[in-house]
This record gives sequence, structure tokens and C-alpha cells, in this order.
Amino acid sequence: MLSDFLQPSKSLRSSLTRRAFLQRGLGGIALASLLASEKHTLAHSEPDGRPHFSPKAKSVIWLFMNGGVSHLETFDPKPELDKFAGKSIADTPYKSVQDPEKLKLARVVVINDANGQQRNVLYPTQVKFQKRGNAGIDVSDFFPHVGSCVDDLAIIRSMYTTDDNHGAQTQFHSGRHMLDGEFPTLGAWVHYGLGSINDDLPQFISMGNREYWNKRDGFYLGPAHDAVPIRVDPKAPLDFGRPEGDPSDDEQKIDFHLTDRLNRLRSEQYPGDEALAARIKAYELAFRMQTSVPDVLRFSEENEETQRLYGIDEKETRDFGMQLLAARRLVERGVRFIQIQHGAGGAGAWDAHGALKANHTNNCKAVDKPIAGLLQDLKRRGLLDETIVVFATEFGRTPGTQGSDGRDHHIFGFTVWMAGGGLKKGIVHGATDEIGFHAVEDRHYVTDVHATIMHQLGLDPHRLEIPGHKRLEIDFGQPIRQIIA
Repeated sequence: MLSDFLQPSKSLRSSLTRRAFLQRGLGGIALASLLASEKHTLAHSEPDGRPHFSPKAKSVIWLFMNGGVSHLETFDPKPELDKFAGKSIADTPYKSVQDPEKLKLARVVVINDANGQQRNVLYPTQVKFQKRGNAGIDVSDFFPHVGSCVDDLAIIRSMYTTDDNHGAQTQFHSGRHMLDGEFPTLGAWVHYGLGSINDDLPQFISMGNREYWNKRDGFYLGPAHDAVPIRVDPKAPLDFGRPEGDPSDDEQKIDFHLTDRLNRLRSEQYPGDEALAARIKAYELAFRMQTSVPDVLRFSEENEETQRLYGIDEKETRDFGMQLLAARRLVERGVRFIQIQHGAGGAGAWDAHGALKANHTNNCKAVDKPIAGLLQDLKRRGLLDETIVVFATEFGRTPGTQGSDGRDHHIFGFTVWMAGGGLKKGIVHGATDEIGFHAVEDRHYVTDVHATIMHQLGLDPHRLEIPGHKRLEIDFGQPIRQIIA
């Protein structure tokens, strides 16, 4: 009889309400991801989730500033800009920086684009710098709070990239120019290579808006390795996080039991179907996320001092501060990779082609205190030693002025910094030339940052390569040994 067929077995009764969720909402998303990657999964033996060698770090908090932070007004002071301000580069001792051979690095996506051009008249630094911390490292007055944490930072002043427009956002995450196609991002590789620390939470999370050209992560690894987007809103942190409508208990029981019977019939017919087991596992995670993710975002558990530390009590810092406090709570619960993008929208909020001083004043105000709060909070909880914090951006800004008070995109030399996770503290590595044009000492392409993170997580990226998707050697990068403790 149909009623007998729909009667759940005793072993299932305790989980009917839980599993009914899997017919709707996040369960469907998890299923779609697994089905899309099923062919890949069955054709290739994936990593077993264990590091290749002893790791120094467990988690990564990746802070990405969209639009291009000016290295010249933040972490790489250049007095010569002030000395020769208003002069054409050709009329200074540094005219060789515009040698055509040195400029061949750029791979142009749009010919004759108004942006990403050479800017010839030097523009003075728009902010003062101070020597900070016991290390005495120069950090600008735009970042007083981060500057107070400089003794925990490894600042890399010699980065370069090749995309002179905002596809560089994707390039920094994947290591590949957008003209080459679409490739997995660093977070996707980490997710692919390492197993879960906490089975109740996704291991790769994204916060903040992402532009369409920088929206995905997994690509040929499969959508199962895309980041799970989360909003800092306990009532609605996840898309499709609640079942549609208001199904009754009886409806949920029928839904689940029918699916369970079909799954068991399938498993009897194909006993070696690992994809079926994977689908069921994804359903389970989807259910657990329904309760575990909102729990992470309940900041009422944090005392007022901690919330002030992140700037949650201030209008300018509240939004980013909440994301970083959420990141700490996620790391605390075992999430592997948290990617936070600040300033999305068009080209990115940091894209200061004009009014650079006002632009960076506002943006630095929004992120400075929360980032310092994150570093201090991780450190006092003993989490910084096992968590890598990265402050990155797509490129720097030109030494020359664009218009009257801005700087253009600049790929030839810029700054990022890293902290925690077994890295050296209070050091500066690499250098640009006297006007901040080219990285000239210990130059690093963006994948060297990737390689450093992978190394600290105990991963050899060469051992993760997928058959049929041969990678270039530059894709792997080289760990920056000089900043590894």
C-alpha cells in the first residue's frame, strides 16, 4: 500500500524534520554543485584532505581592497615624489622608469582605454608617514590603527601584476590574466586540497560584494569549490537558507521518506556510486549550515569591549567591523578560508582616479580600525599563530597624477602585507624604486603570495594539478622564504 511505502523506518524518524529541509533551499544548492562536479569527481582521484607536509597555519582571512590601493599613500613612502612634484618624469633623474622595455609587462585588455595609462607629471604624497612599532616601519597616517600592529606584519613592497585594468581583481585571486580564460582562485585550491576542520560549516566563505568578473572560484575544479557567500545578518545570512512556504510536518515526512527510498533503490542498483554518498553528505551539511551559520553571527555573545575593538559602535567602521568579527568567529569554529572583499561596485571603491586624498581618507577610515581589531583579537586569543591574515589589492597607483588630484592604475610595483600563520613579524621585504614606479628588489608576482599561503597550510600546489588542465609554472609561484619564520 502507498501508506506503507510512505511510512518512515524507525532509524529515520529522529531526523525527519532535519532531512526534510534537504528537499528545499540549501540542499538543492548543494545537490546542484555536486551534480555539476560529479563527472570530474568520478574521473579523478581527489586529495584525501590531509596536508602534504606539516602545516604552520590552519586558516586564512583574505582581505581584498577592490579598486587599487595607493602604495604611495599607505605602506611605501617616497620622499622623492615630494621633491620632484610637478615635474615630468622625463625631467627627473628617474626618467629610465619609462623605458619601453620595462613597460612591456602590461597586457592590455582594452586598447586606448582612458585608464591604465602612463601618467607623466609626478604627484606629491597626500599624507604623512610615521615610523611605528618597535620595528620602526613607516606606515601612513591613513592607517594609524594598523600601524600600531606593525610589529606583527610582514610588509611586501615589491609586488607586480600584468593586467592594467580591473580584471586584475581576478588575476590576484587566480594568478591568471583574464585574456587567458577562467581559472580556480586560491581559496578554491585550498578548499580542494584540504579537508574540513568543522563539518558543520563550509570551509570556504566569501563576504562582501563581488563584481561579475570576480564572482566565481571553482571553475574547472567544479562549483563545489566556489565560496559560499554569507551576509552578516543572523536573520538571513544565506541565500535560500529557509524552505519555501511553510510545509507541515507530514509533508516534510513524505518528502524525505520518498527521497530516502529512491536513494536506497539507487544504491542497491549501483552499490559503488560514490557520488550518491557525496550528495547525501552535501544535504547534511546544508542542513547543519541552516543553524550553525546564524549562530556564528550572533554578536550578542561578544562583550562591548570586543565590539568596540572592531569599530562596530561607529558608523564608518560598523559594516566592515562586523564582517571581520564574523571572520574571527568563523576561524574560531574551524573555517579554513574566509575571503572578504571591501569596496566593490563598478571598478572598486579604492579606484582613486580623482580626489585621491578624500577617497583614501574615507576608505582607510572604514577598514583601519576593524583590521587592527581583528589582528589584536586573534593575537590575544592565541589564534594569530595559526591564522594567516592577508591585506591585498589588485594593483597600486601611479606616481604621476591623473587629472589634478588622482592617480591611475599601476601594475609595476605595489604593496601587500601578511601576518600570522608562522610568518615573520615586523619586517619589510622588497622595494620599489625611488619614486615607487617599478618593483626593483625581490620582485614578486601575485602567485608568490599564493605559494606562501599554500606552503604555510602544508600544501604543495604541484600535487593538486588536475589531469587535462596543465598549469604554467608561474601559476604555482614560489613561497616568499624571506618572510617565513
